[in-house]
Formats: sequence, structure tokens, C-alpha cells
Amino acid sequence: MSQPEYTTAQANALTNHDRKPIHIPGSIQPHGVLLALSTQLEILQVSNNTQVYLGKEPEDLLGRPLSYLIDPRQVEIVKQCLVKKIGSAQVFKVSINTLHGERYFDAIAHRTEDAVILELEPTNCESEVSFLGFHALAGEAIAKMQSTSNLIEFLHSVAEEVQKIIGFDRVMVYQFDESEAGSVVAEVKREDLSPYLGLHYPATDIPAQARELYTRCFLRFLPDLTAEPIKLVPTENPTTHQHLDLSYCLLRSFDRCCTEYHQNMGVKALLVISIIQEQKLWGLISCHHQTPKYISYEVLKMCEFFGQIVSSELAHKISYSEWDYKVKLKSLQSEFLESISQADNFIDALIKPEIRLLDLVSASGAAVCLDNEINLVGTTPNIHEVQALIEWADTQVSDNLFSTDSLPKLNSEALIFKDTASGLLLLRISKVRRYYILWFRPEVIQTVHWAGNPQESMQAQPDGSFTLSPRKSFEQWQETVRLTSLPWKPCELDSAIALRNAIVGIVLSKADELAKINLELERSNQELASFAYAASHDLKEPLRGIYNFSTVLLEDYAQVLDEDGIECLQTVVALSVRMETLINALLRLSQLGQAQLRLQATDLNELLNQVIDVFRASRQDSRLVDIRIPRPLPTVLCDRVLVNEVFSNLLGNAFKYNDKAEQWVEIGYLDEGLATRDWRLGKSFLNPIPIAPNPHYPLSPEGAPPSPIPITPYPQRGPHLPQSPIFYIRDNGIGIPHHHLETIFRLFKRLHSQEKYGGGAGAGLAIVKKIVELHNGKIWVKSTVGVSSMFYFTLE
Repeated sequence: MSQPEYTTAQANALTNHDRKPIHIPGSIQPHGVLLALSTQLEILQVSNNTQVYLGKEPEDLLGRPLSYLIDPRQVEIVKQCLVKKIGSAQVFKVSINTLHGERYFDAIAHRTEDAVILELEPTNCESEVSFLGFHALAGEAIAKMQSTSNLIEFLHSVAEEVQKIIGFDRVMVYQFDESEAGSVVAEVKREDLSPYLGLHYPATDIPAQARELYTRCFLRFLPDLTAEPIKLVPTENPTTHQHLDLSYCLLRSFDRCCTEYHQNMGVKALLVISIIQEQKLWGLISCHHQTPKYISYEVLKMCEFFGQIVSSELAHKISYSEWDYKVKLKSLQSEFLESISQADNFIDALIKPEIRLLDLVSASGAAVCLDNEINLVGTTPNIHEVQALIEWADTQVSDNLFSTDSLPKLNSEALIFKDTASGLLLLRISKVRRYYILWFRPEVIQTVHWAGNPQESMQAQPDGSFTLSPRKSFEQWQETVRLTSLPWKPCELDSAIALRNAIVGIVLSKADELAKINLELERSNQELASFAYAASHDLKEPLRGIYNFSTVLLEDYAQVLDEDGIECLQTVVALSVRMETLINALLRLSQLGQAQLRLQATDLNELLNQVIDVFRASRQDSRLVDIRIPRPLPTVLCDRVLVNEVFSNLLGNAFKYNDKAEQWVEIGYLDEGLATRDWRLGKSFLNPIPIAPNPHYPLSPEGAPPSPIPITPYPQRGPHLPQSPIFYIRDNGIGIPHHHLETIFRLFKRLHSQEKYGGGAGAGLAIVKKIVELHNGKIWVKSTVGVSSMFYFTLE
């Protein structure tokens, strides 16, 4: 079999194995009894060992109400499961009269989608462990864990304390990596046992469906792996005719593969406690014993609680261990961004001094690509190899940020320069222009110690297929890993994203279109110059003094002020910042009033692409932004810079004032011959046009999204048709109350407080209206509160 065929067969074997329904085994472990109840608490299924524990045959219990077995007070406890979420357990002690006298059980009840499950585990005591007893067992262990800030010491302490509580032969802390494989990162064991510390295990050892169950159920206890499972009677739920879902059952029986796997390790009893981080399975506390070993339910619950404490503490230990490095990156980042913002030459700011660009993500080399100009820093592939790598990225990488620690495995041509670039972190700054930063890391040859050959779990069958089987050997097996670099840390990726956001703002602020606006402003009349001077100098200078002196008072004299004085100064600082924002908005509006239009034929598709690129670049969650363009926009005569500002403001508002989980905006136009307006009545009557799907402008699967704001048909062409189409921007946002539809275009008019929807000066729509009127156009809006808004404008 060729290597590709072998790899495919492996993938199929893994997929089939991951689909095994281990949550519906149809049987339980024999150290307890299970009853499946209807929502009326009638017994529908029982485990086939009720005679042993309850002195009653399964047939004597089926169809009976639960009150036949336990007293009414305990039935009421079980009934509470009906109003709780799936998986939430009700735990209580229960006594049952049997042929052998009164017996005590730990009762655990929970609800599934179709039934209520009651598990009964025999106990020698009718009373529960007191809180003080519980605290005595767990308190010392928790205090010891919390006393260390070192992650490795913490994990070793976890293993030690769990072993003290349960007395198992071996307790390990097992951590998953990005590929779902894992390794033993802490271990406490009996002296005569072989160590597993530092050994790696393939993802197939704990398949996907098992990991998913560990994520939902924090505890798994198998006291005797040699015990025969007990079948359920009947096999299927008689109401649903489905196998009973035992996902949350402590008594759920174990898979044959799990049994063989652990027996091959010499294990007879198993306890597994989940470690959860950010709602994901970070790892497991895996406990092995060489002989069958039973643990009381109280101790099991303490272990589950202990696991939750470990999960909580682990987040602090990880954060602490990474804190110093993150602080270093943040400091470098702030210094670097300040130098870029103040530099006249963008390239020089990025690569001089070069060490800052490399230290920003701990790379050994970098390449800065601005269109066809490439600058290399540190240890990198040569110019031609970097150019080829960028060509590959143009076709293979769609995200703005891409990282890999094994580039040669993705791009075979990268084998040539694996010594300098086995690791790649690529940052796309712009999709309109070819702006990239690439960071490189060299190959690091690693020796990985596996617990046995991981390939042994893949068994070839006579028909050429592959199946997963439990490995029989766990002797240390070495593998040399090549063509990989040190992995990129999340905080390094965050540092790259922060750099991109800063660069986008800096580059765009110095772009050609903004330069043209500045040129026009310089040629404006004396009145505009006088106003600009008054706004930027005469008004802002004393305002800056107010801000600076207030800040000095807060920083240097806070100790001599009472709380009211400090609060007043903080208010002065906040108000001065707010006033500067308002002054800047007044200045912009005044500039527009004096501007001379630079009319030119403008392809609105090209212009809108630039607007969307800038918009996406300014949002970290740009992948969640859904912008729909049903058909290509026309070419119109306009001032492209100012119209760019119109689309930017309207698009930004559409997403800013949107509280939906799935946000979208549609941008389009109505044909000149199919629209008319009655300005005297302040109404618009728009005749919709048929929209054909265009492959260059993606639609939803059903075509254009339905309009929440109805477009009213109008049968006749009116006498005052515009010379250009009517453009619209439609969203599914919060909407605008009807009595505000006109006032929203007033300067500094905000419908919400500064604390809501990102704040702002309230000048955006006033500026949009001014630009549209400079083009002799009109702008208006239709809206339904809580549903949608639709802005229309023309450029006559």
C-alpha cells in the first residue's frame, strides 16, 4: 500500500473509531443497580442484577411506580430532576427493605432527554460524610496546591494529594496538546512501577468521543476492569425504542478497547478526573491501581470537587508562568508602536533597530513586504525564496494571521530553507495592497519519548482496511521529529495582531486619498483657515492646559485631596477629552463646508472594496462580519475621497448599532428608471428590481436576504427622477425610533448615552449628510425598531 493510501486508511480507522457510541453501551458495571424511569417515574428499564442487591427480579420491578421501591419523600427528591438541566444530579441516601433485611444505598438521580436515571450504589452507612470531615480531607490538599506558583510543582502536588486521598498505586497528570495527543507532566507512583513521566501518548489512546464525555462528565470510576458488565432489561427504552443514554452515569460500563488497553498496562482499577480550562479539556488526572479497588461515593465526590479546584487554580498558575513574558512583549509592543507612529519613513520604523521587530514575537528573522519592495531582517530565506513564499501565501492563506511550526509539511518548496524557516508567522496588513510581515523560526530537531510505538494501535486487516486496537507494549519508544520549529505562543500571535491594527491605522492615515483631502484643505479660503486656527489653536491650547494640569494634580497631589476632589478632577479630565472630540468634529464639518469637489468617474466597486478592507482591518472579529452586495455597483461621477467617507460612516454605524448574534449589512442600489420620490411629503416610493446572483458578490444560500424594511412598489415614473441611482445600506441592527428619523442627521445628536454602543461625538451622520448635499444629493432613512434600518442616498 502506498503512503497516501495508508494515510487515508488510518484516517478512516480513526473516524470509525471516534463514531463508536460508547455513551450507550446497554450495560453497567456490576457494583451497583440502575433504574430508568419515565417522566411519571414509572420503572421502564433495570439492570439485570436487582435480585443481588434488592432481592427482586427485574420482571417484578418493570412497569411499577418508583414508590414501590422507595418511600414517598425520596420519590419527591427524584422528581426534582424533571425541572433541572440534563446531567444535573440529585444525590441522597436511601434505605430499601430486601429479603436480606434493610440495605443502604447512595442514590444518584439525573435526567436525560427521554428518561430519569436512578443509580443505587450499596453503602455500609446511612449517614453522609459531614462537612467538617470533608474539609479535613480536602482542606490540607487544597492549601498545599495553592502555596506554589510554579506550574510543574503545582501539578506534582496535585498528583501527590490525589494519591493521599484515594491510595491508588499510580496517579498521573496528563496534558493534551493541539493535536489531541498527550503527555504525562506529573506522576506519583509505587516505587516498583515503571515511570511514565515525560512519555507521550497518541490521540488514538483517548479517542474523540471519550474526550467529549470527559468534557461533560468530570469523573470516571472503574473499580474492577475484570468485572463482567450487567445488561439492561429490556435492552431498549420501551417508550422511545432507543438505547439508554448513559453519558452522565457513574455506573456506565466500559468499552472493550478501554479494558484491553489498561489491562495491557497491568491496571485493574481506574479513576479519571477531568481538568477543564476555558470550557475545553486541558488534561486528566489519571489514577491506576494494580488490583480492583472500590471507593465510597463521598470520596468520589470529593475527588470531583478537587478536580474543579485544580481546574480553577490551573488558570492562575498558567497565567502567572506566562505573565513575565507577556509583560515583556507588551512593553516592546508599546515602544515599537510609538516609534512607528512618529516616524516619517514607515520601513525604517519597522526594521530599525531590527531587533525590536524580531523580539515582538521572539523570531530569528523577518521579512517586510510592501507591494514589490521586500526588506529582510535577521536570519531569513533569500529574497527569491521569500517572494515565492508570498506567492504561495496569496493562494493558500485567507486569514490575516497565519502561523505554523512545520512549514515544510505544508509547502514542500520550503524544505530548501528549513534551517531558517521551519516556523512561519505571517501577518497580512492589507488585502487591497500587498502588505505583509513574515516572521521565521529555524528547525528544532526534537526527540519525543512515546509510551510504546503509537503505530501499533493501527492494525491492518485481511481486506486491506485498518482498525484501532489496544496497544500491548508501553515500553519507551523514541521518535525524532524534524521539520518543525518551536511553536508560536498565543500571546505572540496577539502581539502580531496588535501590530497589524496599529499599522493599519498609521498607513491609512497617510494614504493617498487622505493626502488629497489635506491638499484641498490647504487651498481653502481665509475664513476656513481662521476657523481652523481658532478650533485647533485658540480653543484646543487652553483645553490641553486644562487636561495637563488636571492630570498633574491627579498624579502629584492626590494625597492632599479627598475623594470628592479626586472625583472632580477625574471629571475635568474626561470632559476635556470629550470637548476635544467635539472640537475636532466641528473642524471637520467646517472643512467640508469650504471644500471644492474633485469630481471624477469612480468605480464604486473598487471604492467599496477599499472601505470594506479598512473596516475589516479595524475589527478583530472581522471573520464574523457579513457584508452582502447583491450585484456590482455602477460607475458614477463623484468625489471618490468624500464618497469613501460616506460609505465608511454608514457601514461603521450599521455594525456599531447592532446587537444581533449574526450581523449583516447589504449594500446596493435601485435603477434610475425604477424609482421616484415625493420630497414634499417626505416619503420615498421605491420600485424593487430583480437581482440575479453574481459569482463575484456572495449571497446567502437562498439568494439576497429578505428585506425587513419593505420596499414599496410605485408604478409610474415621477417627474423628478435623480440623475444617479438611489443607493442603500440596509442592516439588521437595533433600528431607529420614528420620531428620530430626521434628528439623527443633526450635529452632535446621539440617541444613546456615551457608555452604550462605543460612544462617539454624534457627528458621523451630520458629516455624511454634508457630503451628500455637496453632491446635490439627498439622504434619508427608513427603520423599524429592533428589526432593521435602511439608509438611502443619491449623488446627483
